[in-house]
Amino acid sequence: MLQFPHIDPVIFRIGPFAMRWYGLMYILGFLASYGLTVYQFRGGRKPGIPREAVDDLFFYLIIGLIVGARLGYAVFYNLGFYIDNPLEVFMVWHGGMSFHGGLIGAFIAGVIIIIRKNLPLFTTVDLIIPTAPVGICLGRIGNFINGELFGKPADVPWAMVFPQGGPVPRHPSQLYEAFFEGLLLFVILWFYKDRKKREGEVFALFLILYGAFRTFCEFFRLPDTQLGHVLGPFSMGQVLSLIMVLLGAALMFLYLPKRGKSKNSVSTV
Repeated sequence: MLQFPHIDPVIFRIGPFAMRWYGLMYILGFLASYGLTVYQFRGGRKPGIPREAVDDLFFYLIIGLIVGARLGYAVFYNLGFYIDNPLEVFMVWHGGMSFHGGLIGAFIAGVIIIIRKNLPLFTTVDLIIPTAPVGICLGRIGNFINGELFGKPADVPWAMVFPQGGPVPRHPSQLYEAFFEGLLLFVILWFYKDRKKREGEVFALFLILYGAFRTFCEFFRLPDTQLGHVLGPFSMGQVLSLIMVLLGAALMFLYLPKRGKSKNSVSTV
């Protein structure tokens, strides 16, 4: 059994303001994603959209992600509570963000800007999506520092006793997710993006692999206490992730081959 590293979730305080590790991870994730996207324009390369469009895209993607993540948590994970306490939706410092909701929010915001600027849909999405796992990895590390979203009881040598998880050693499932959904997924997508045959393949691969990795990792993660398992042995995160796999497979194997070059048009959204 490994000792859980007790790290103060608050980095520093200035009056009522507190900078937390989890919030810092969000900021670093956005910066890393932006930097890696801009990096793809190095040496005069033209990835298929104007360089100046990236700044506007990221501004709205960040807003869409945060709003979507909060609303997604309310709808997918604790709807009854937020119906009874609607103002709690705005109290993000109380915790509760959903990756799947954030993805939906970011996608909707991105599509709005893509339409307004008349950008190629799948070219734009393929440019940005390989950078997303970096933020996912950092977010899971933030969960680990907070000692939240821990795993099920375990007797493996690297099991840990989490402060909020009682005296039982548990899987450090946040680190499993940081590796599979973050680091490994980033490496795969980053190398695949320059080898794709069709626009949209990188996005489809992201949906498939993230969904598969998340489904696997959640078998080691303790389900949300207010929900438990929602469909047989599956948690809500697994149900939403399996939907991602199906959508990604449909996009990869059914939609993209049939539509040819027209698949990249915004009008097909």
